[in-house]
Amino acid sequence: MRNGLSIGEYLIQRLHDHGVRHVFGIPGDYVLGFYDQLTNSKLKVVTTCDEQGAGFAADAYARIRGLGAVCITYCVGGLKVANTTAEAFAEKSPVVVISGAPGIKERERNPLLHHKVREFDTQKKVFEQLTVASTVLADTQTAFQEIDRVLHAALRYKRPVYIELPRDLVGVPGIRHHQPDEHHEASDPRILKAALDEAVEMINAAEQPVLLADVEVHRFGLQDDVIRLAKKTNIPVVSTLLGKSVIGEQNPFYIGVYEGAMGREDVRQYVETSDCVVMLGAFLTDINLGIFTARLEPARSIYATSEKLSIRYHNYENVRFKDFMRGLLKMDFRKRRLTEKPYSERVDRKPPEKAHANRRITVQRLFQRLNAFIAEDMVVVADVGDALFGAGDLFIRHRTEFLGPAYYASMGFAVPAGIGAQMANSKLRPLILVGDGAFQMTGMELSTAVRYKLNPIVVVLNNFGYGTERHMQDGPYNDVTAWNYYRLPEVFGAGRAWLINTEKELDDALVAARKHTESFSLLEVRLDQLDRSPALQRLAKRLGENLRGGRKV
Repeated sequence: MRNGLSIGEYLIQRLHDHGVRHVFGIPGDYVLGFYDQLTNSKLKVVTTCDEQGAGFAADAYARIRGLGAVCITYCVGGLKVANTTAEAFAEKSPVVVISGAPGIKERERNPLLHHKVREFDTQKKVFEQLTVASTVLADTQTAFQEIDRVLHAALRYKRPVYIELPRDLVGVPGIRHHQPDEHHEASDPRILKAALDEAVEMINAAEQPVLLADVEVHRFGLQDDVIRLAKKTNIPVVSTLLGKSVIGEQNPFYIGVYEGAMGREDVRQYVETSDCVVMLGAFLTDINLGIFTARLEPARSIYATSEKLSIRYHNYENVRFKDFMRGLLKMDFRKRRLTEKPYSERVDRKPPEKAHANRRITVQRLFQRLNAFIAEDMVVVADVGDALFGAGDLFIRHRTEFLGPAYYASMGFAVPAGIGAQMANSKLRPLILVGDGAFQMTGMELSTAVRYKLNPIVVVLNNFGYGTERHMQDGPYNDVTAWNYYRLPEVFGAGRAWLINTEKELDDALVAARKHTESFSLLEVRLDQLDRSPALQRLAKRLGENLRGGRKV
């Protein structure tokens, strides 16, 4: 009888210690031993239709719970999650990629084993470029330490990590070690004080300051700190598209999503005329900035992230994001009156006018009706394209109830991400917004929803192709094969679906979908090929104005 935990068992225990309860993936012969351990553990295995679906599901799971895990076999499985791992890295989502691998003894004399690419370490070399830490658990003396080192990096930097399990060592006992305390590097106190002093001086001197809270506020669990800072200073808060729902949009200090020309004009004007924009955890990406139509001047900005702190043109090294945020809460600010009305009072959230039985549904009317449909128990998951841009105008009542790949922008995210989101928090019902092109990539993961008795509501924006790209440059390459999406319940033997052409059909389907909780609901909304959301219309208009005025965008 062996003593102590095996390497695989220790990895499972540490994942559980860090809050992971589900592992997404596809089994394969190099990882079957570890799958057997997972099956007999406290963790639940969620077998998806494809590895990419497992990767997206784990990404969404991590965004909600703080850590996610995907488990696949060597190379043919591992390289299929390279794309989803790249997205997790780009958007700071801590996903643990666990890959089975040929045993150490099998590798002697470099045989041509199945799934191998070039050398046995080729896959690890690929993931070294996509993760913040990686390891091959090839040494029983150090395996436990390596597991803790890599998991610590995922939690410290909020980015994915890679763990490779040779199959002949999964069941071998490891060597116990002293588990490290969950500590982080400390800020240089003198530099931190200097940064806080300059920041407070700038904020106090401003007449129209604004807090711009983005995705890192969520990743590092600083939502409550942002709310406390807003209350302490009476400064309004905006988010970006990537950080949407970082705080609840009914919060009295919240005034909307800032996304350059794609956003609402009142929000854009307020931010771009501000004399002090305090950017907290912000990603200054092209999509976040409305394809770089945003006007944010460094001379009137405070920019604080986990990787950089700058105030005006001064850069401060060795200052942690959390220390700066919490340091601000201890500072003295001058009293000011909150002059801007909150978003919940300014945005038009009244139920849309009565639906016309024969009036064709449009993208604008679709999102108006979805805005009235969203309930307290829903999480909105938007795929890339007009599903994402249009969703920027939706009213999200509570924080962390909106997910979308608004930086890396990989199509196919939403359906598997909705599965991961509901697994992460069973109290949330996903409202999945996805274009027909993106649905054809990963929409079959609805089979996974059926298998695990999940009940997402999926709205397929069917404009017969890659609609956003048609507005950039159209051609036959933007067309996709027409599917009868509304007939998918016949394929899966579960779920309900509706074909929607008119406003009345949409209203009736939304009512029925809300009541149908036993399985998934799918609404195939057929739209004109060149129809687009108000957000995309605003962007096109602003870009046109800039070009006509000779301004370079």
